[in-house]
This record gives sequence, C-alpha cells and structure tokens, in this order.
Amino acid sequence: MKSTKPRVIVITGAAAGVGRATAQMFAKTEGAHIGLIARGMEGLEGAKRDVESLGGKAIIIQCDVTDAEGMEAAAERVERELGPIDVWVNVAMTSVFAFIKDTTPAEFKRVTEVCYLGYVNGTLAALKRMLPRNRGHIIQVGSALAYRGIPLQAAYCASKHAIQGFMDSLRTELIHDKSRIVAVMVQMPALNTPQFDWCKSKLPNKAQPVPPIYQPEIAAEAIVFASKSTRREIYVGLPTVIAIIGNKLFPRLGDWYLGKTGVKGQQTQEKADPSKPNNLYEPVGGDPGAHGRFDDRAHSFSPQLWTSLHRDWIVGGMLVGILATIGGLLLANRRKSK
Repeated sequence: MKSTKPRVIVITGAAAGVGRATAQMFAKTEGAHIGLIARGMEGLEGAKRDVESLGGKAIIIQCDVTDAEGMEAAAERVERELGPIDVWVNVAMTSVFAFIKDTTPAEFKRVTEVCYLGYVNGTLAALKRMLPRNRGHIIQVGSALAYRGIPLQAAYCASKHAIQGFMDSLRTELIHDKSRIVAVMVQMPALNTPQFDWCKSKLPNKAQPVPPIYQPEIAAEAIVFASKSTRREIYVGLPTVIAIIGNKLFPRLGDWYLGKTGVKGQQTQEKADPSKPNNLYEPVGGDPGAHGRFDDRAHSFSPQLWTSLHRDWIVGGMLVGILATIGGLLLANRRKSK
C-alpha cells in the first residue's frame, strides 16, 4: 500500500531559482514537508508561503551552505520538526562572470566553497541520517558545465566538475556498503533564474544564460522525478545532451566553438551596472521568486526531458507495437498458407 505520510524534503538554495521552483513542485505534486535552507530571509519567507499555499508544509532555516556545522544543525532541526529526511536536494550556488585573468583567488575560493563544498556539507548531513535507515535520495543539481567548461565561468564550471567526481566516488562506496541510498545528479541546461542578476559580474554588459533558455519548472520536474527513481544521472534539455556527448566525441571542436561564441553569447546588449549588489558573500535583499528576467525567451517544455522521463512507457509501447506487428504478419502468413 502506498504511504499517505508526506515525504520530508530538504532543499538548499531554496529562496530563489531552481531551489524555489523545486520547493513549489514538491508541494504541488505531493504536499511534501520541506526544510528550506538559504541565506536570504525574504526569499525564504516567500518560498514558505509558496509551499503552504500549494498544500505542503515548510520550515525555513537561514544558513550558509559553506558552514558545515550549520548544515548539520539544519538537518537535525528538520528531523526534529518534520521527521526523517527522505530526500536531500543540493541546489545552492553562486558564480563570478569574468575571465580567469580577472578573477581573484578569493573569488575562486568562495565559488568553490559554495558550489562544491556546500554540496559536500549537505551530502554529509544527509548521509549521517540516511545510512542508519538504509534509505533516501541525495540529489545534486548539476549542469552540462560539469562536463563542458565554458569561458567566463571557470570557478563555477570547475565546481560542477568536482561534484561529478564526488558523485562517482559516493556511488561506488554506496555499492560497496550494499546501501539502498540513491545518489542522483541532474544535469541542467541554461535556465531562467535570478542568478544572472545576483551573481558577481565583471563583464561590460549584463550577463545572460546561453540560449536556448528553459524555465526553472522544467528543472524542478526533473528533480522531483529523480527523487523517485534509481537513475544515476538525468540530462535536462537537448542542449545538455549535445554539450555532454559532443564534448566526449569532439572536445577540440567544443573548445573552438566556445572560444568564438561563448563570451558574446553570455552577454546581452545592455550595459552592466558595476555597483549593483551581488550574492557572492552576502544575500541580495528582496524576494525575486523562481524566475529571472528572461520569461519572454524561455521554453516551458522540453521534448527531450519528456522523452527521458517517459522512456519506460515509450519502450514498452514500442515493444507492444513490434509484437503486434509480428503477430499480424504471422497470422497473415498462416492464412496465406491455407
């Protein structure tokens, strides 16, 4: 029998963007009980309102994911107030849009601490509770950039590469321990989130995701699916598939293409404001929600993702069709022989 008890979900980076959309999706689809972790209180309060208006329950925890002790305390509070954690989703991120030569060692360190070590801290807090119970899902929100680095985001790309290696190690250790914990990495395409207004930029023009752009709800759909699957990786969007597979087959072509187009492709025609606040060290005030400023250019549906999430049904349908065709041919042949 299916359990009627809502699942307990933890989401880091829950105040905005993919984290915010994911919280909304878990609440809407299953009335989940969600621990919302982020630095910005206004965004957290907005996320809590979203979850509760959509039928879920939420608690908010203001914490920087780079604080390992803080993350441990957050996990403890979630279990105390909501119950055993079923799914842990690491989303929190920051970035610096700049050439490597213009990025400081301190900026490289900070992005790595948030985008890689923050994921490690979350994973350790989740494992501490999931291992004794021998169940649970740990989901890392990755990117096509985990496999294919691009210009102007070296620190972020390197962090996603690091998560990819970390996950390979984690999966092998879980297999060794005969653990039933599932570790999934969801590789994302360009998404319409507030990060392009929040992240630190040293570019002359405003930063933008490399088109085609997708709405964050598509990412959320993949994450919710991952929380119920046993897949090791899920690719979101055809550009992600092309980037990852293309880089494996033709890495030099990728170097050349991105060297020619990647810098211009990540900037709009609008001049940037160098004095604008960024979220590298402190949260930016306000509650921006899940979406960025690219709604008019963002896709709300991905045929590739739909196909991926329904592949069992599609394969089953194809097998039924093949068997029906074979049966029809055999029946027709039998009639002819009479």
